Amino acid sequence: GGKMAARLSGGENRLVSLPLSRIRVIMKSSPEVSSINQDALFLTAKATELFVQYLATYSYKHGRGKEKNALTYSDLSHTAEECETFQFLADILPKKILASKYLKMLEKEKRDGEVGEDDEEEEDEDET
Repeated sequence: GGKMAARLSGGENRLVSLPLSRIRVIMKSSPEVSSINQDALFLTAKATELFVQYLATYSYKHGRGKEKNALTYSDLSHTAEECETFQFLADILPKKILASKYLKMLEKEKRDGEVGEDDEEEEDEDET
């Protein structure tokens, strides 16, 4: 166990590719976290790295990436939508849509909302 600790303090960058300082900042942004143990920081970084690798590999294998030999954003968002394991990422990796399409959707929601309210009022008038 001593070797591992020595390697961690000396060359942790070789073992993990994410910047530990940034991960410490993210962890500290939680109000419940007061101090961060060095091992906990390293393990969080390593787990995050492995998770991102898994997400990328899964998305590449199950997406259209194999045909193009590339991993695309739509492969990632498709994985977040379709795979139960990754569904918690759906808000973070939404399907890309054109701004014009989004604005139309908002308009429709707004219109539908107004129509719904008007219908209720009319029904009340019919009853009396």
